[in-house]
Amino acid sequence: MNTVNMLRLVALAAIWGGSFLFMRIAAPVLGPAVLIEYRVGFAALFLAGVAWVLRVRGKGAPLALRQHWKHYLILGLFNSALPFLLFAFAARTLSASVLSVLNATAPMWGALVGAVWARQPVAGRTALGLLLGTGGVALLVGFDHAAERPGAALAVAAALVAAFSYSIASQYAKTARAVAPFANAHGSMWAAAILVLPLVAFFPAPGEPTMGIMAAVLALGVLCSGIAYIIYFKLIEEVGTTSALTVTFLNPLFGILWGALFLHEAIGWHTVLGSAIVLLGTALVTGFLPSRLRAPAAAGSK
Repeated sequence: MNTVNMLRLVALAAIWGGSFLFMRIAAPVLGPAVLIEYRVGFAALFLAGVAWVLRVRGKGAPLALRQHWKHYLILGLFNSALPFLLFAFAARTLSASVLSVLNATAPMWGALVGAVWARQPVAGRTALGLLLGTGGVALLVGFDHAAERPGAALAVAAALVAAFSYSIASQYAKTARAVAPFANAHGSMWAAAILVLPLVAFFPAPGEPTMGIMAAVLALGVLCSGIAYIIYFKLIEEVGTTSALTVTFLNPLFGILWGALFLHEAIGWHTVLGSAIVLLGTALVTGFLPSRLRAPAAAGSK
């Protein structure tokens, strides 16, 4: 990976780590439904503008809605609407640092879903990674002050289900009909906006947003969803999916950093140790550790 792509990777991690900061700021005022409708709506509009520019330059990929509308709805539900709503719900209670680490469990869920999907036994290193991840989450949350707030257990469960939803989207994308990456991002954001919109009528904003809140919402939609997708797909094009997924290990570092800098969230021993254990578990599950450090694979596995 050259210097330019390394900088792209770090920038992407910083942006996605910041999404939990922006949700923590805006969710208590706007509520999950209104916040996420703004997020996916702003992202869809931004990506529509990018698509128009690409089309003018002769580089755009058509959405082909008649052919792919079901695909966009499924991807929009499991990769955007559902996890975004659940993380926004959890952001009313949990800190940005805890949210970012819970998000990092997505690859672990993905390994479990993949094994069930393919009807294959879970490898030994994967099982060890899942156990470590579970222990790391328990340590991180159990000693965090947010765990003492009312509804903390439900918020943690919501964040874990959100990470699980990402794993379903990932497995679906592997088996779905091939669609251009940018079209996937663009179409799924419009689909997510359509799916979330009815919820706004039933769950209106509990408070009045300030200019600062709306700035956080705009950053969440344009920066953390629109621009982040462009950087991510560029990374996949340049270095491949596996290398691009190393962003998973950097997101929590920035999530914790932004929470400490801007929200004055405490970084205790449990934050550092719990995060390290979760990331170690993720590394085992995804195969990023050198083979000599991994647990022996189960019989019959590759």
